[in-house]
Amino acid sequence: MRIRTRAAALLASAAVALAGPTAVPAAAHEPADEPAGGRAAPVDLDALFVGAHPDDEASTLSTLGQWNEEHGVRTGVITVTRGEGGGNAVGPEEGPALGLLREAEEREAVGKAGVTEVFNLDDVDFYYTVSAPLTDQVWGGDTLEKVVRVVRQTRPEILLTMDPAPTPGNHGNHQEAARLAVAAFYAAADPKAFPEQINGEGLKPFAPARVLTGGARGTSQTGPDCASTFRPNNPAQNVFGVWSGRASASRGTTWAAVEREAQRTYASQGWASFPDVPADPARLGCDFFTQVDARVPFPEPGTPAAAAPTAILDGSLTRPAGTTPLGTLLTLETGAFDVRPGTPFEVEVSVTAPPREPLGRSSVALRLPEGWRVEQGSRDLGRLAAGRTRSATFTVTPPEGAAGRARIAAALTTERGRGHTDRQVEVSPAVRAAQQPLPQVAQYAEWTADVGVPQLRGLVTPVLTLPSGGSREIGVVVTNVSDTAQSGAVRLELPAGFTADRAEAPYRDLAPGAETTVPFTVTNSDPSLKTSNEGGDYAYTITVTSGDGSSTSRPALELVPAATVPEAAAAPAVDGREGEGEYAGPALDVSRLWEGSACSSAADCSGTAKAAWHDDTLFLVVHVRDDVLGTRLDASDCKRHWRTDSVEVAVDPRGVSENTSTTFKAAVLPVTAEGPPCHLRDADNRQGPGEETAPGMRVASTVSEGSYVVEMAIPMEVLPGAVDPDRFGLNILVYDSDTQDKTGQTRIGWSTWGGVQGDPYRWGAAALTGYRPPADRPETPPEPVIPDTALSSLDSPQSLEQAVRVDLPPAGGPAAGPARTGEAVSATAAEDGEGAEGAEGAVQVRVRAAAPGRAHLFVRDAHGTAGSRVVTVSRRGTTTVEVPLTRAVGDRATVVAGWQARDGGGTDASQVPVR
Repeated sequence: MRIRTRAAALLASAAVALAGPTAVPAAAHEPADEPAGGRAAPVDLDALFVGAHPDDEASTLSTLGQWNEEHGVRTGVITVTRGEGGGNAVGPEEGPALGLLREAEEREAVGKAGVTEVFNLDDVDFYYTVSAPLTDQVWGGDTLEKVVRVVRQTRPEILLTMDPAPTPGNHGNHQEAARLAVAAFYAAADPKAFPEQINGEGLKPFAPARVLTGGARGTSQTGPDCASTFRPNNPAQNVFGVWSGRASASRGTTWAAVEREAQRTYASQGWASFPDVPADPARLGCDFFTQVDARVPFPEPGTPAAAAPTAILDGSLTRPAGTTPLGTLLTLETGAFDVRPGTPFEVEVSVTAPPREPLGRSSVALRLPEGWRVEQGSRDLGRLAAGRTRSATFTVTPPEGAAGRARIAAALTTERGRGHTDRQVEVSPAVRAAQQPLPQVAQYAEWTADVGVPQLRGLVTPVLTLPSGGSREIGVVVTNVSDTAQSGAVRLELPAGFTADRAEAPYRDLAPGAETTVPFTVTNSDPSLKTSNEGGDYAYTITVTSGDGSSTSRPALELVPAATVPEAAAAPAVDGREGEGEYAGPALDVSRLWEGSACSSAADCSGTAKAAWHDDTLFLVVHVRDDVLGTRLDASDCKRHWRTDSVEVAVDPRGVSENTSTTFKAAVLPVTAEGPPCHLRDADNRQGPGEETAPGMRVASTVSEGSYVVEMAIPMEVLPGAVDPDRFGLNILVYDSDTQDKTGQTRIGWSTWGGVQGDPYRWGAAALTGYRPPADRPETPPEPVIPDTALSSLDSPQSLEQAVRVDLPPAGGPAAGPARTGEAVSATAAEDGEGAEGAEGAVQVRVRAAAPGRAHLFVRDAHGTAGSRVVTVSRRGTTTVEVPLTRAVGDRATVVAGWQARDGGGTDASQVPVR
């Protein structure tokens, strides 16, 4: 039996010990204060999902719908951007107009799961990138502040988000959104974080109960046992699953089918044609969520309760029979995350009774892995009165030989019920060694340390690339985690087909807490090994010895294809044909699949490419077999090339770019609606029409039955920086569409990995034999041009209507104070006058302002917006504004108004009926 109770009424103003690096008192969940002026209290959420774009929440809607229907859970969604950088398969809209369209899709989609609140933060969706550092740079320093403000305003017990790790192919915007959610879990509870929200805006610190990331690393079966059969790669992780095959009582179908119906709402992203989910529930799996941290008791892993569909809600929103009352706080802290075999460390368990309910006689006991020791493993906490906190400290010692991640758990026993909590530690000898990380992986590790979530460290297998048949230096980073100086050796055990300049190298007198890098030169001695995703990861072993033993790690090497680009005797004629002798180099296979559906045959999609250089120009010719051409876009719509057939060339001039903002990426559409090909630059140092962004670049194509040829000449002076002919990064990617709905189905290419278009380190390696750039050409790339136009919530009537409904300012920003606010106070249909486009009528709106500002006015009815106007109000008082109509309005029309106080002094929203 489960008892459902609103945690908002129970998690009250007791101090909360943060489950982070620093203990900070913070208010737990209590009913929001009744606002002045008779307005409704702001919305109070149970759960909040944090994503980067509309549709990021789509894979969780089965779960959110179940929670809403069966337990009344009210969920909101933070969407950092409106996805203006995505494609559009349904119309010509782009930029803010596309953002408005995608916001409408999202609101309709999440509504199918009972979600009514979508908080857009108005950050820019610039282009596809796999770089969280670039995303952070573009979004700016106020995004975390906005997320924290929404958390403090809406007070959700549960935070859900995406994968924060730089997993290969993981969108950098997704990574950053997840990091914002995790950071907000701690910051929202900390009165020292964004104190102006507390001192100036009247918000209170708020501590969510649990934070989880979407997805999980491990394996599971489908069917109703998907949660209980999940086996995590890291057995110390807490992973919870919610089966999507459960039937919805109100909809008469599985929740997976409801989720699929919601996903099809995202027609602009080509999702309208998603196939049906399996009708057999036994073929449907779980939505999985990985817990990052918790401040409340939660189901013990491996028990039936942990596999229940309410496992994520239990302890914060639902109370299983026999467990502690809602409002109970239970945390476990370890003296360190990195612990050593045979070396004791401290564990502290803290318990806080609900503010209005005692727990009575209470005790805690540690539960440790087999062989671990604890002095006095159970402690009596005495009688816990309402709102009181008691703690117990234990000394724990891992056994000799222990290694890897381990779970330290605590069991709480009280007169009112039981509870469980746990935390991970990592056991290693005095010294550990790891392959040097990629820049984005190193930055992620720094983030986990800064936020205090070491349990999220190491989610990505360390990989480095090297050219097929080539060599590179690989550094092994040796870290001393002990309190004494250490000496020893590092040894590599490479797989067949790889050699190193030495098998073992020493390190000496490494100080406590210090690290050093031991270099090795590794060579791919067997160039016949498969490259790209066909070869995958070539794992190897690093062993490091120290004074108290040895430890190992398992990184991997990845081979990228390599080619020599010869000098052409004469400049090839750019005519869409490969003339005899124009390209003397080898044909490059561009038929490898990297995303989408596999080609049904070579005739469906396959290709080869050749490259050459002459004078200061790079030439490429690409032969593509394609039996069905995709949509012929208008030449004026030569953008977002993945919507139809296209060829993309990606160039990293010096072969060291962390992300594509310092690269050149150009795409060619072999045909347009008008006939000739067109070209563009996308997601690189400077985007836009090729004629503007790549002056001097020439393209040509020939199209015949079942195939086409694209040829291009790229002046190397338009590349972002002088070419290093020995480290030239190159990739050639083919996008294949067999439909006429502006959607692509298959992506093939030369150097192929998921998300490779955004990952320069995984592009192929090319050597431009004999080429030398002009001596005066700078090596440093120019500052990138990043799109910076996003839809403002003040220009979104959907967002303004929500702001009125939930009584919160739009876009996660501060509210305009009483002395700076403005609002629509009445609206009247004009008796005569002509609106825009010949539609009769206008609406007169009276706007009352406490100070100068800007009013964004929208006339709305059941069919949408019938007229809009933005006006500047230069003085305080009441102003009458006429809003022309583009069409006649229906019954129950309203005017919704957004207000921006002058000089960024906060926003407000209001709504009045049209009379």
